[in-house]
Amino acid sequence: MEQKPKGFIPVMLTPFKDNGDIDYTTLTQLTEVYLQAGAAGLFANCLSSEMFELDADEKLKAIKHVIKVADGKVPVVATGTFGGPINKQADFVKKVYDAGADAVIILASLIADENKSDDIFNQRIFELFDATENIPLGFYECPVPYKRLLSPGQIKLFVDTGRVIYHKDTCLDLDQIKAKLKAGTGNPSFGLYDAYMAHAVESLKAGAAGLSCIQGNFFPELIVWLCNNYANKTLRTEVDQVQQFLIDNMDVMHNVYPVIAKYWLKKRGLNISTFTRRNVGVFSSSIKQQIEHLYSSYNLLQSQIGLSV
Repeated sequence: MEQKPKGFIPVMLTPFKDNGDIDYTTLTQLTEVYLQAGAAGLFANCLSSEMFELDADEKLKAIKHVIKVADGKVPVVATGTFGGPINKQADFVKKVYDAGADAVIILASLIADENKSDDIFNQRIFELFDATENIPLGFYECPVPYKRLLSPGQIKLFVDTGRVIYHKDTCLDLDQIKAKLKAGTGNPSFGLYDAYMAHAVESLKAGAAGLSCIQGNFFPELIVWLCNNYANKTLRTEVDQVQQFLIDNMDVMHNVYPVIAKYWLKKRGLNISTFTRRNVGVFSSSIKQQIEHLYSSYNLLQSQIGLSV
């Protein structure tokens, strides 16, 4: 899997028609939005994609569609483990890889129950490694059904095998990020992508390969800009401004997500329904006002930093 030094990996949404079917026409257009924004890769079939609300055939069809649209321009990773016996999970990992994914992502929370020890988790991971031949793999510390974080020691253990090349981190702890980055130095192909934008700049400076965050479903161009300019001394004021913007608006983008992200993309001009299969709450008038304010604030930020979309 070819990696850029720093890059944005969007956690892709799944557009649906109002009747609940996947809208593949809009999925094509959405994939192109990410690519035109400068994404370094694509994370298909993730939590933002409503992966738990898709059946196995829908998962594979959507993954294949994204890979076809990407057409080799960037690597595509996709989740391949959804619980059950390890041999069953391994079978679906193979199907995702055969669909064309550059790496298949393991959900840390679906390898072992919350009350199981790290030793049991590690044992099952190595069983999965053995059952999936040489397929490139990655980890996602998905918060559903519970959040299982990998320790720096586990990162080293798995990365040193040469099999793990991607890690989407959700620990929200910069010190842990730094420790994991140090632990992952044994494999030059390994990249850690941070999901937490409150310390995005510091994470990139510490050595993260890039960012993989829900904010990229609102303004992918801004996340790409930050990945490209986080260390640019001539843009230090603008970088600080972007980092503060992400901190200040953290909460609003999590309200009734991903409905709110689809509403934002609709405002941008994408013909996307706000329909979601997952029950995330009510898109109330007060939340709508917040997103309208965010939209205005972002337009102002764009002009201040000279970012054109």
